[in-house]
Amino acid sequence: MSLLLTTFTQHLNFSQTQLESILLKSLNEVLNLPELQQELASLDIKLLKETLPTAGAVLAQELPPFYNWLKNELGVKRVPESPDHATAWVIGFVNNQESLTHLVELHRPVPRLALEASVPRLIGLFDGVENAAVRKEWQKAIAALCLVLVVDAREQEKISVAA
Repeated sequence: MSLLLTTFTQHLNFSQTQLESILLKSLNEVLNLPELQQELASLDIKLLKETLPTAGAVLAQELPPFYNWLKNELGVKRVPESPDHATAWVIGFVNNQESLTHLVELHRPVPRLALEASVPRLIGLFDGVENAAVRKEWQKAIAALCLVLVVDAREQEKISVAA
C-alpha cells in the first residue's frame, strides 16, 4: 500500500478499499459523499478551536522547512513565503469561514505527484504535539482536507490528459 493510502487509513475512518474508490471519483462526487460528510462532521471542532494556538505554533515552526522541501525537493514553483496564510486558512476553516472549494482552488497549481508526496509529511508536522487527543484530531482534520485536495488533483490531471 502506498504511503499516501497508509497515511489516510491511519488518520481517517476509511479502509484502503474505500479510499481507492474515493480517489477515483470526481471532486463533486466526493464532496457529496455521505462518508466524507460524516468524517468532517465527526471532527471535534470544539477541541480544534480550543487548540488553535497549538496548531498555529506547530504550523509557524514546521511550515517554513516544509515549504523549502516542497520547493527544493519536489520542484513546486508557487510556495508561500510564510506560514501565515496556511495558518489563517486552517483557522478560517475550523471557524467555518473558509470552504473546501476555496482550498481546492488555492492548491490547483500544485502538481499531483508533489501534492500526494507532501500529504504524509504535512500530517506528520503534528507528530510532536504531546497531547495525543489534540495531535490525533489535528492530523485527522488535515488528512480530511488533504484527501479532498488529492481527489481534485487527480481529477484535474485526467481532464488535462483528455484535453
